[in-house]
Amino acid sequence: MLQPHQAICVYCASSALIDSIYIDAAHRLGQLIARAGKALVCGAGNTGLMGAAINGALNQNGTTIGVIPRFMVEHNWHHPQLTHLEITDDMHSRKQLMAHLSFAAIAMPGGCGTLEELLEIITWRQLGLYKGKIIILNTNGYYDSLLKMLDTAINEKFMRPDHAQLWEVVTTPDEAIALALSTSEVSVFSQKI
Repeated sequence: MLQPHQAICVYCASSALIDSIYIDAAHRLGQLIARAGKALVCGAGNTGLMGAAINGALNQNGTTIGVIPRFMVEHNWHHPQLTHLEITDDMHSRKQLMAHLSFAAIAMPGGCGTLEELLEIITWRQLGLYKGKIIILNTNGYYDSLLKMLDTAINEKFMRPDHAQLWEVVTTPDEAIALALSTSEVSVFSQKI
């Protein structure tokens, strides 16, 4: 079994139709994770930002851990060259294992799945279930609208002002890795989610 708290978790899109600025950033992020001697854990997809991040890490002889539900494996959606493939029964188990294996989570641009993963890990940190850093990699201003929405939630008192400290925002993969590596905390689940 893989050891907990040894990887950097990356949430990101699997879409193959996105602009190269996002693909290039994901590839760079994967490279930097590998160069830092850390494992990359992600949703195991073979396309889009997930595929680019995995390829970036593999190009630097890094360790890649893909966590994917069984039904997605049956559709052959996983990257064929992952160092480790962890198959889960469902989406919830997938997210729980990805968090358990990581000491930091970086959210790159993505669709509904990525947004859901990001907001759930923020919620887990708010509840004390995840203690790692949460980093929003705001490539090309992608997350500007979401960040504004979170500010609105704080301003309208749906969230406390100190909740803004649950995540940090950067604009480049280099900044994201530097911030992830600066953490002394590890992911710890205080109870079963």
